[in-house]
Amino acid sequence: MADLDALKAANAPGIAGVITGRALYDGRIVLADALALLAA
Repeated sequence: MADLDALKAANAPGIAGVITGRALYDGRIVLADALALLAA
């Protein structure tokens, strides 16, 4: 989840989706937790 925080802070267009998608696919993050973090 710290990686999502870093990507959010960096405001790098597109890269967050790629990395997050891969992490979801690999089961390394929970979708509900990621959405809650990014909505904050």
